[in-house]
Amino acid sequence: MEILRINGGNKLEGTARVQGAKNSVLPIMAASLLARGTTVIHNCPRLSDVDAAVKILTHLGCGITREGGRVIINSSSVTRCDIPHELMREMRSSVIFLGAVLARCGEAVLSMPGGCELGPRPVDLHIEALRSLGAEITRDGGNISCRAAKMKGCRVNLDFPSVGATENTMLFAACCDGATVITNAAREPEIWDLQSYLTRLGYRVHGAGTPEVTVEGAAVSGDTEHSVIPDRVVAATYLAAAACTGGDIEITGVVPGHLAAAADALAGMGCRVTGSCDSVRIDASTPRRAIRPVVTRPYPGFPTDAQPPIMAACLRAEGTTVFVENIFENRYRHTDEMKRLGADIRIEGRVAMVTGVKRLRGAPVVSTDLRGGASLVLAALMAEGVTEVSGVRHIDRGYDDLAGVLRSLGAEVSRTRIADMTGFE
Repeated sequence: MEILRINGGNKLEGTARVQGAKNSVLPIMAASLLARGTTVIHNCPRLSDVDAAVKILTHLGCGITREGGRVIINSSSVTRCDIPHELMREMRSSVIFLGAVLARCGEAVLSMPGGCELGPRPVDLHIEALRSLGAEITRDGGNISCRAAKMKGCRVNLDFPSVGATENTMLFAACCDGATVITNAAREPEIWDLQSYLTRLGYRVHGAGTPEVTVEGAAVSGDTEHSVIPDRVVAATYLAAAACTGGDIEITGVVPGHLAAAADALAGMGCRVTGSCDSVRIDASTPRRAIRPVVTRPYPGFPTDAQPPIMAACLRAEGTTVFVENIFENRYRHTDEMKRLGADIRIEGRVAMVTGVKRLRGAPVVSTDLRGGASLVLAALMAEGVTEVSGVRHIDRGYDDLAGVLRSLGAEVSRTRIADMTGFE
């Protein structure tokens, strides 16, 4: 297995460019099935989740090539409508292929998705939305079998503004007759990016970024190119890393408005955060202090994915910071590992209370999920001595060479393969 070995204590300084957004490129790769032609995706990060999506598209019959930061998908010929369990289990968001496969093929057979174990992520919202648009769906154990019967647009109200359910509904609605209005839709920037891609194909989609998204069905095909938006969670992670180490860095290639919630939290700690048109700088040279409660909510609220990195930045801040997790019930799995480094964290249900300590000490820790794994790396950056982080495969799902970026900013981080004697992998 591979581990990250971090020798803490170095302040981060310099400039780093942010990768394309994982949570944007994956639904766009699924949406490429609707193009019936060639899609060139620019600013595509090298992630294991992207590799998993490539395997799924290849299985379905698409031709795919990668050239640096570009992925070229030819979906003119789709020969299958099933996605086997071994491919679905590789990434948690693989259910996003449901709406696209059903729209393209008229039927779809999928198993339940895999990925990080953050607690239940029911697909009921997805299924009920597609049923309201005319899909016939049955569930048999871990399998989902779908058939597009009527495919007629209508009003779809989501009980919760789920990003995945909004995206699946948009993809299926794009091939339905008439207009579909999605109410209580997710407002995340990644929804806007999917809308942008679909409109490039010629579909009539508008309202992304608001609670109401309208999709008008159309018979569209053709070639197109699209550049994925920057990854706001990765950007927030780098900013939090600077806060952990008392550093001064600039993150480029970002949309500062997408980082407002995380930037406000870091500013509340005493960091100086400034933004320009496509960059954000953080100066964390002053002592950090506890901040007002961090409560995760759907966008534009505080993002659940940014909670673990911001928590890491609070581990040595003066005072106690309260975190309230409203999205995933198992989002605090990383806290037991943080305690191995000397963190003072108490958990009561969905509430975590983090009291800053004077020092952290390096120790072996295990990454059990994507963002929690990144937060352990951040905690290790300010710990005395060496920390070894295993379970790196989780981090690889969403960070394109996290170790290399941190090294470029002055951190002492190495990636090492060791004999698998622990059973963690």
